[in-house]
Amino acid sequence: MAVETLDDLDTRLGAGDIVAVIVYFVAVVCVGLWAMRRSNRGTVSGFFLAGRTMIWLPVGASLFVSNIGSEHFIGLAGSGAAGGIGVGAWEFNALMLLQLLGWIFVPVYIACGTTTMPQWLRKRFGGQRLRVMFAILSLVLYVMIKLSVNLYSGALFIEQSLGWNMYLSIAILLILTAIVTITGGLAAVIYTDTLQAVLMVLGAVALMIVSMIRVGGWGGLREQFMQAMPNITKDYIHAQQFNLSMDNYTEQYGKCGIPSDDSFVMLREINDPQMPWLGFLLGQTPASIWYWCTDQVIVQRALAAKNLDHARGATLMAGFIKILPMFMMVVPGMVSRILFPNQVACADPATCLEVCGNSHGCTNIAYPKLVLGVMPVGARGIMMAVMVAALMSDLDSIYNSASTIFTIDIWQRMRPRAGNRELMIVGRVIMLILTVVSILWVPILMASSGAQLFIYCMMMIQEICDYLVPAIAAIFLVGVFWKRCNEMGAFWGLMGGVVIGLVRTILVFLYEGVRCGDHAEVEPPGFVSLHYMYYALIIFVSTIILTVVISLLTQPLPEYFTVRTTYWTYMNGSIRDDDVKMWNKLEQLQEEEGAKDDKIQDDEVVMVENEQPWYKRLFVWYCGFNEKTKEPVEKPDDFKARLRTLEQEPLIRVLLNILLVCILSIGIFCYVYFSVRP
Repeated sequence: MAVETLDDLDTRLGAGDIVAVIVYFVAVVCVGLWAMRRSNRGTVSGFFLAGRTMIWLPVGASLFVSNIGSEHFIGLAGSGAAGGIGVGAWEFNALMLLQLLGWIFVPVYIACGTTTMPQWLRKRFGGQRLRVMFAILSLVLYVMIKLSVNLYSGALFIEQSLGWNMYLSIAILLILTAIVTITGGLAAVIYTDTLQAVLMVLGAVALMIVSMIRVGGWGGLREQFMQAMPNITKDYIHAQQFNLSMDNYTEQYGKCGIPSDDSFVMLREINDPQMPWLGFLLGQTPASIWYWCTDQVIVQRALAAKNLDHARGATLMAGFIKILPMFMMVVPGMVSRILFPNQVACADPATCLEVCGNSHGCTNIAYPKLVLGVMPVGARGIMMAVMVAALMSDLDSIYNSASTIFTIDIWQRMRPRAGNRELMIVGRVIMLILTVVSILWVPILMASSGAQLFIYCMMMIQEICDYLVPAIAAIFLVGVFWKRCNEMGAFWGLMGGVVIGLVRTILVFLYEGVRCGDHAEVEPPGFVSLHYMYYALIIFVSTIILTVVISLLTQPLPEYFTVRTTYWTYMNGSIRDDDVKMWNKLEQLQEEEGAKDDKIQDDEVVMVENEQPWYKRLFVWYCGFNEKTKEPVEKPDDFKARLRTLEQEPLIRVLLNILLVCILSIGIFCYVYFSVRP
């Protein structure tokens, strides 16, 4: 069935759409204020881990939306428009790796009492260099990669839908996100994420239904996608069929608009340039393990759960929701190509530059173009709110997690006598600094040409991550499963893996990719041409080999370093030697700080009651400094309470394991079903 294209349709938001966006902003602020009143914001555990009191439902929602940023709507839909369903493999991979987090890593993290991932490295291996190196690397990845990609995709959607000044629009979104995150901590982030998850799923599913009806369902999609080509490609095919002459420009770029024959195959041949099945399963999976099992943004939410049952329930819930992005993001991108072939599927540089300012292609406008083209007034505003929700959920997650790492792993190392109040101030100041840095990033990104901007963002989020993070995943896996691994092996293994990744990163920048139809001035060596997923596998294996060899050639760690820090020992009830020393020192420091805080708090009470003006009282409340709750002084046997949170009721354990089998079976089935050629 033929579908009328909508290339010339006017796609701007109306007054009803703007009202829908405003209602969303008001709802977010209200939820944030409610979370502020409900949560304890005055202690490290309360601010950074929501007091470890969250139930599975909001934690699961937060796990989902912390991953689904605006770059997912732009990137998944754009990749779907360009190459078909292959990109959906990341989502099915995620639903299984979430269970690796819940069943393997979370019990270890809870048992050893870790707040941050660098902190686990310190407990597992001793020393400080691994902890500091990982903390710095994480912060660099957050600022250089995650913030950049989120800001780009958010700015792109605002430009397509509103035509507003992108710098001002993004700055407003950043400030609103910071207001909720800085004051409310992780509890506010999780509660607002829950609201955003509901809006995101309902809105995206509605768009999926409308768009699929537009093309006649799955059968219509499969038929029409293979014919969704721009005019220059149709001219090229027509000339080829009838042996007609064509101009050089059409001959050079016309073939670039032809959809891939594998558009409806997910995992493809091992030499496929986009989705080689072997490279994805063995190379991309380690990089994904870093994100889902060792990245602070994700793990911090699981650690906020009140016990292991709720943490595993949350990963199961997030896993079931992760089935949806394939259908509510990738498929709509493919529909967008059908409806807007001359814009979304543009093949020649001149047309693409005119359409979206990116001579390499315009598939990145697929999702916003579809939203504004097929949704009615009011509904378009809701979808705009969905995109804003995706952007804000990612940003608040980055702010909170980066602040946690800096405060716990860097500031406390520089200021070991820092009290609870100081840590709360530092955590909020870091969020403020990140907000300023984010705002400053916008004009830098916007100053780049459209093509370079697109290349930078897509390369950052996919390839560069795969060059740096497999080494991190290797260290965590070896550390969790192999007790003999020591600090020397872990550190130099990580260093070796990162260096191997940096070499490839530099070479990729030197040999910039060439658009379809063009020819490279200098052919890159085979080392650079190797698919990045296979190179990620090389990094992963090399790191493991280095770690194992160096660990075996050097002295083993004292036995207590493996107490409650590996999968095999997380229920160990022994008291660690280093914890006794730390607890004695911490108790002394907290007693000193307690006396000082009591005096400060008493003085503030008098000032609040007698002297402070209303705006100072508001500031004290806003930052949570008037909270009466103090950080409890840890005792050597506190780990026993943590171990009790790992105990499961038999019925609940059986139910969770049944659901685990279900979600893993669904993931495997989806891989097989969508990888069989139609």
